[in-house]
Amino acid sequence: MSLKYALVHEWLTPKATGGSELVVQEILKHIDADLYALIDFESTNPQSYLFGRKIGTTFLQNFPLASNGVQKYLPLLPLAIEQLDLSEYDVILSSAHAVAKGVLTSPQQLHICYCHTPMRYAWDLTFDYLRSSFMGRAPQGLLTRYFLHKLRQWDAISANRVDYFLANSKHTARRIWRCYRRQAEVIYPPVNIERFPFQAQKEDFYLTVSRLVSYKRVNLIVEAFNQLGHRLVVIGDGPELKTLSKLAQANVQILGFQPNSVVEQYMARAKAFVYAACEDFGIALVEAQACGTPVIAYGAGGALETIREFRQHPDCATGLFFRDQTSEALREAVNYFESVKGGFSPDTSRLNAARFSPKIFSKRYLAFLERYYQEYQC
Repeated sequence: MSLKYALVHEWLTPKATGGSELVVQEILKHIDADLYALIDFESTNPQSYLFGRKIGTTFLQNFPLASNGVQKYLPLLPLAIEQLDLSEYDVILSSAHAVAKGVLTSPQQLHICYCHTPMRYAWDLTFDYLRSSFMGRAPQGLLTRYFLHKLRQWDAISANRVDYFLANSKHTARRIWRCYRRQAEVIYPPVNIERFPFQAQKEDFYLTVSRLVSYKRVNLIVEAFNQLGHRLVVIGDGPELKTLSKLAQANVQILGFQPNSVVEQYMARAKAFVYAACEDFGIALVEAQACGTPVIAYGAGGALETIREFRQHPDCATGLFFRDQTSEALREAVNYFESVKGGFSPDTSRLNAARFSPKIFSKRYLAFLERYYQEYQC
């Protein structure tokens, strides 16, 4: 019997091009699944691999400014995802970093969730969200806190609708256990290694590529390099762009948004890639290594799984960690990097990045699906 598959993701827009979207793209290469999302503006985008594809959406599709993202309608996301009727499918696959795992299913359907992160603004980043958002301030702040409380309750309850969890890192698997008390098997997400040009000869500048939002801590990087005096290039867009542009001194170049081709060339040429956020996986860290570029990163989260640290693995190192999320700790790490930079091999970085290739992801994902479908049928 041929199985019918549905694949559910949060949102599909030209601005959403991160690791979770790469997972969706890779799954669709191997599984003939009908695609669903809260909103879809990719099937009408001629530049998208989803152009012309039929994609099921929710009532949020027609809301004002939905094409810029539905985070502004956060209170409605749980209700919206529960309106997707997936009763005709045998297997539900969700790719979730917010509410996709909350779709309604029956006991006859197998639901496997690839979880990129439990909802950050409901859990780990609650207070960061409240500080940075207008909705976190008085008098509406109390109402926002109550809503986030209810959202956490829904998020935990909806985890029971998933039969099996997959996590994109051991760090995420620990967070899934902490938030949902559910075990998750780790399958690292696919990184398109071949897209990034390998370059052994590096130029005299450091690079960071990131969304310019508060929890990415790009301000910390700019502050550190203001004092170090080394050349730093910052690529990315977001609400902190103007603030960072004012903060940056002459040695720090803020380029804003750049197309993929420009990002790839800067990554290949950079002396080192710098990152200060605690990420669940951190795809940019692997992309930099694919270019043969070592990484200086905050030593927490997924970075601990994707980077081989110089002090621990001097013969096969691909980067350095700074243990405190402060500009002082980053300055110390950069100074140390300058003293040992000859100890990093571009070939070693490229080889380490190959551990996260799409081929490895698809092989493990499909094997997991086959194994647990058979177990579910017993």
